[in-house]
Amino acid sequence: MKIRDMLKATGFKSQSLITVGADEFVSAAIQKLIQHDKGALPVTNEKDELIGIITERDIVRKCLARGGNCDDKKVGDIMTHEVAIASMEDDLDYAINTMRNKKIRHIPIADGKKVVGMISMRDILGFQYEETKAEIKYIKLMPQRPVFK
Repeated sequence: MKIRDMLKATGFKSQSLITVGADEFVSAAIQKLIQHDKGALPVTNEKDELIGIITERDIVRKCLARGGNCDDKKVGDIMTHEVAIASMEDDLDYAINTMRNKKIRHIPIADGKKVVGMISMRDILGFQYEETKAEIKYIKLMPQRPVFK
């Protein structure tokens, strides 16, 4: 199944995408993460092009570790610059394998350089669970065939 199909089935709307700019303070990114219940935000430039990603892990490891704080840090100071991405036409397996291999939980969906969405491992697992649950219910409704020996 394609990422596009999963997003369509789950009611994804690109206008609900939350991003943050590299020049914003980390405290603003934290507020967006909390307000929108996200674990990561794509970092975009003024043209809405993807330039990085900031995650809860980035904040903890690069800001708060060893007694540090985020008061004077900008998103660009701690964001991850090398970002694994997926496109709408990629298979879900690609996204899952990329997240597993890179040990990440969120992957931006890009159309060229422009970010159009973000999915998490939780999104994929929840979607696959619902699909499997529906398949199981369907299978239970099928008549049982007699077993011949």
